[in-house]
Amino acid sequence: MKNELRTIGLLGIAVLVFGFGSLGFAQDWLAAGQGLLQAGLLWGFVCWCVSHRLDLNRANADAPLYKTLGWGNRLTILRGGLIALTGGFLFGNEGNIIFPAIFYTLAAILDRLDGFAARRSKQVSLLGNELDITFDALGLVVAPLLAISQGKVHWSYLVLSVAYYVYQWALQRRQRQGLAIHPVPPNPLRRTLAGFQMAFIALTLWPLLNPAFTTIASIAFMLPVLFGFAMDWWVVCGKLQANVLMSLDRLSDRYFQPALRVLLIPLLFWVAQAHPVNHVVDIGLSIGTSLILLGVAGRLGALLLFLLLGWRMPDSLISIVLIFTISWILLLGTGRFSFWQWDDEWVKRYDGA
Repeated sequence: MKNELRTIGLLGIAVLVFGFGSLGFAQDWLAAGQGLLQAGLLWGFVCWCVSHRLDLNRANADAPLYKTLGWGNRLTILRGGLIALTGGFLFGNEGNIIFPAIFYTLAAILDRLDGFAARRSKQVSLLGNELDITFDALGLVVAPLLAISQGKVHWSYLVLSVAYYVYQWALQRRQRQGLAIHPVPPNPLRRTLAGFQMAFIALTLWPLLNPAFTTIASIAFMLPVLFGFAMDWWVVCGKLQANVLMSLDRLSDRYFQPALRVLLIPLLFWVAQAHPVNHVVDIGLSIGTSLILLGVAGRLGALLLFLLLGWRMPDSLISIVLIFTISWILLLGTGRFSFWQWDDEWVKRYDGA
């Protein structure tokens, strides 16, 4: 495995040199050199993370080591490389907006495919799980910094970017102090929210949506994840019983998510009356709203509303509330009284299982 990782590392360096060298020939050598240095440091961190976890390349703690990294881990490492390429366009390379958008979008897509490859090739490993979490956190530092520099994400989103590292540091501190660490129950919503964060940031990097819209939406996307970190930490410290988290999930499904669907009606009616748009957009808004209200693939309906309003979103307090409402329906789903929650099943599914 070490030889395989060494080959992957050298191949990654060659790609970085060729890519930023080509950028230097086409545009500016100084910017290309800076990008190569930044991407190279991030790629070195990616390889270091893998090399220090090779003993986890096994199905469980008692299973023997796999002989190779496997396709799942290879794709996860590729995702780390794409995040490193994205980081090469920070701090001075913002003029090249298409390249980092492509790289981070591919990284977000691979976040779904690497687990599928691991399960289909029957080489699911502890290493893959560790790298998946690590590179998710890395991507949610690099890409938001780029989006903030482009004026597309609110600066407060960086609180979410560092939340994972603060959480891990706090866990290690409790261990060093000999304090009890209570187990946090598994919750598929954590994986869902993390995946949506990557998808959202990837979308903001493309010149598609109004930056004023995505700036507000970034706050809406951030808050549920921060709330989840706080709840998990209180469970770890023993200040909150694990079954309370399950109760909160049920309350959200039964009351909060249906309430968001009801709130959507007056908000959209007000926006439509105060800021009329063309008939094509009206039809799209009607379709998306119907899907949400009926609970028929409501997340898909929320995505449609999100994209349509993101192009031409009026600036008002009601509009801000509407952005929060649509964003939270997209993140959480439509909840109780839904006819067909196919989208919920898809986002929670482990492809290839």
